[in-house]
Amino acid sequence: MSDTYTHPLDAPDADPTQVAEQAAADIARLTGVDHHDIAVTLGSGWGRAADLIGETVAEIPATEVTGFSKPALSGHTGAIKSILTPAGKRVLIIGARTHFYEGHGVRRVVHSVRTAAATGAKIMVLTNGAGGIRETWHPGQPVLISDHINLTASSPLEGATFVDLTDLYSSRLRGVALAIDPELDEGVYVQFRGPHYETPAEVQMAKTIGGHIVGMSTALEAIAAREAGMEILGFSLITNLAAGIQDTPLSHAEVLEAGQEAEPVISALLAKVIDRL
Repeated sequence: MSDTYTHPLDAPDADPTQVAEQAAADIARLTGVDHHDIAVTLGSGWGRAADLIGETVAEIPATEVTGFSKPALSGHTGAIKSILTPAGKRVLIIGARTHFYEGHGVRRVVHSVRTAAATGAKIMVLTNGAGGIRETWHPGQPVLISDHINLTASSPLEGATFVDLTDLYSSRLRGVALAIDPELDEGVYVQFRGPHYETPAEVQMAKTIGGHIVGMSTALEAIAAREAGMEILGFSLITNLAAGIQDTPLSHAEVLEAGQEAEPVISALLAKVIDRL
């Protein structure tokens, strides 16, 4: 790659929707599947779900698709898969997530979601590993996202684009998940910019303004998914209690360890939910 390379979303005249349409065309060409019904972004700890959802029809490196980059974070696969469920639905699995803290801009953060919509997906399932504020929660526990608070000071919407975020995380889809596991708890996700973990004071602020989960992804993606007309389901894996809630220091190794331990259980849950969508 030359020094003069310009990412397709960074070009002065770039249209994010057109770039997503080109990415969707790449996926259709590389996978041989011209349409997907459901898209799933697999965050830390959720990777094994792809193997349980159905038959993998095709798997491609995300870097071969227009606008996608190699994930900067350990725990993300960097692959895109097309899966056929037993019920005959096509599921697009996105293992390549660009985080806002990588500094590439919000367009690249939400490119995967816009691409999923361009493949025809009407449902967007967003998963992540995150910190829990409720003391009753424990590492390895999956939690439904009922709403979010965006503290990134940014938005994927450009210009005078006004999008209603009422019921952003679909109550219908959460009902499907709760029918499978009535013990699932729900909470409000708070997206910080990162990449540093939150201070105890920031966690208390999040709690005061109504948050229950803290992390560094998902909210911006959910907004873009709503703009694209998708129905959204969100899951957080509580990988640790947030700063000041637990006494020990936070680390990414802790996040990965909790994800690995919980992966079989939460992946099976996610596969069951997707089978009902």
